[in-house]
Amino acid sequence: MQAEVKSLKEEIRLLKNGHKSGTSSTPPSHDIGRSNRNSLREPSTRKTGGQSGHEGTTLMMKEVADKIVEYRPNYCKQCGEGLITDEAILVLSRQEIEIPPIIPLYVEHKSYSCRCKKCGFTTLSELPERLKSSIQYSPQVSAWVAYLSVRQYMSYGRIAEFMKYCLNIPVSEGTIDNMLDDLTKKGEKTYRNIQQRVSRSPIVGGDETGIRINGGKGWLFTFQTPLLTFLTVSLSRGYETITSLFKNGFPVSVYVTDCLPAQLKVHAKAHQICIAHLLRELNNFIDAFKCQWSVQLKQLFKQAIELKSQMNPDDYSYSNEKVVFLQQQLDELLQADPTNKQKKVRTFIKRLNKNHDSILTFLYHPKVPPDNNGSERAIRNAKVKMKVSNQFKAFAGAHRFAVLRSIIDTTIKNSKNVLEMLSLLPNIVAE
Repeated sequence: MQAEVKSLKEEIRLLKNGHKSGTSSTPPSHDIGRSNRNSLREPSTRKTGGQSGHEGTTLMMKEVADKIVEYRPNYCKQCGEGLITDEAILVLSRQEIEIPPIIPLYVEHKSYSCRCKKCGFTTLSELPERLKSSIQYSPQVSAWVAYLSVRQYMSYGRIAEFMKYCLNIPVSEGTIDNMLDDLTKKGEKTYRNIQQRVSRSPIVGGDETGIRINGGKGWLFTFQTPLLTFLTVSLSRGYETITSLFKNGFPVSVYVTDCLPAQLKVHAKAHQICIAHLLRELNNFIDAFKCQWSVQLKQLFKQAIELKSQMNPDDYSYSNEKVVFLQQQLDELLQADPTNKQKKVRTFIKRLNKNHDSILTFLYHPKVPPDNNGSERAIRNAKVKMKVSNQFKAFAGAHRFAVLRSIIDTTIKNSKNVLEMLSLLPNIVAE
């Protein structure tokens, strides 16, 4: 009973301490006290605001204004005598930026026929294939709807309101749904192209997060690189979801993930476990148990990250003395006797030993990051969407979000115009 009580107290203390978003397993909205004590960011000695030498930007006047409003005095403020306004001298000019009323442009497309005088055949000119009815919305309108829904997280009702009052375009919520469905179908080719390019990338980051679909649980997966983002929706968090998308895994890639077993099981050239996740767990052990072993491992990880920032491409070698030394220190810590350590710490050590070759991979590959922050940023937008809309009403809606958001994020990563890209689907392929 004493052993059981001790174990339960340990579990309660760890759970209470773990109820902070700094431990990575709890969302910020569930924080107790919302303290930043567990943040991995170290206090800075620099002053707040722009730093010395920072290249700032300022709003500049346009050389030739689009509209000029002149203020010429027509009477003397001293005696009231009339003035000759043509003799006024320019003293000061200032500009303000205005937004003119947005008036939709109704473009009428006309098809004509013409009879050949030589053979008598009548030729009919063809209208663009997209024109199916007597009046319809252009691809630019659909691009606006997708941008507002997927990029800006607006609900159908708010999109309809924005289109009506800001763009002077009446559109119903049903039409908005149809537009998103149509644009998703047009974007499938680009979406699959992104998936294929991710599978061939030298470095791939993977992560997943829970979402709500029609009152139930679903999962949004991301597989991303510095220039590509591929999102997909599944009802399962398991390994099968990944293999259904990437049958052979990532044989030419270093795969950067957290410690989810389904992710670590994926076949890859090499794995990198997110050091930021490990540091948060170590912070939890330090706070809850005052664990000295955790302090030592935390310091080793910080040294490894610092070394990474100082290395140049020629340093990434298995004979690098500093890397070899850190690897030896890690081996010694992982082989330490865990007898006097708490159960959670022993489990943590066991997990690290199991994935020993995936801890310091980033010190052997120049472009491999030590953390999985890029993937976490890629799935964070789904959480914002859930905050606004609470859930996806159907799996199809979640899939639309994944397709369009993949294309949008990839466009942003390549410094392209999102609205222009959406209006061109399906006539483009991701670059």
